[in-house]
Amino acid sequence: MNHLNDSQLAELKHMLLEQKNDLEKHFKQNGQENTQLGETLTDSTGELSSYDNHPADIGTETFERSRDLAINESLENELEQVNAALKRMKDGTYGICVESGEEIPFERLQAIPYTAYTVEHTPTRELSNDRPIEEQVMTPPPKGAGEVHQRNAGRFDDAGAWDAVEKYGTSNSPATAAKRDVTDYDENM
Repeated sequence: MNHLNDSQLAELKHMLLEQKNDLEKHFKQNGQENTQLGETLTDSTGELSSYDNHPADIGTETFERSRDLAINESLENELEQVNAALKRMKDGTYGICVESGEEIPFERLQAIPYTAYTVEHTPTRELSNDRPIEEQVMTPPPKGAGEVHQRNAGRFDDAGAWDAVEKYGTSNSPATAAKRDVTDYDENM
């Protein structure tokens, strides 16, 4: 810790305490002491039943709730890192990389005061491979459906398109003509 002078340590400690206060305030304002939102989806929407709601409304609520949970999880993780940095400060190991034992530059600590790693030894963050549970019960689309099928299939906008749809009738055919003679139409059938 000898590479950081007292004024630098005081500045970093102030930054950590301010960040800790902001994070704790976030959880207290939302009535949460952890990353869980504390109430069910039905309670948070204020609805007694979701049956009368449009499915998109429930989808929006579910998305918003998932986003809030992810944000809270991220903020909880950040709070844990801030507390760990404050503990390292008390222990006298603050500013030393836990991986390599090298000194963490002051400029890096100013940018990320709770970091425990130098840039070279920062662990890589893996993206989650978790997939929605719904994917386990979804049936795959019919074979050939989708963009590739449409792109590779014979084009429908060619010269023969009219011939293909004409057999279904036109605006001049008896079924849709404005000035049709109903008796003539019935006799032809």
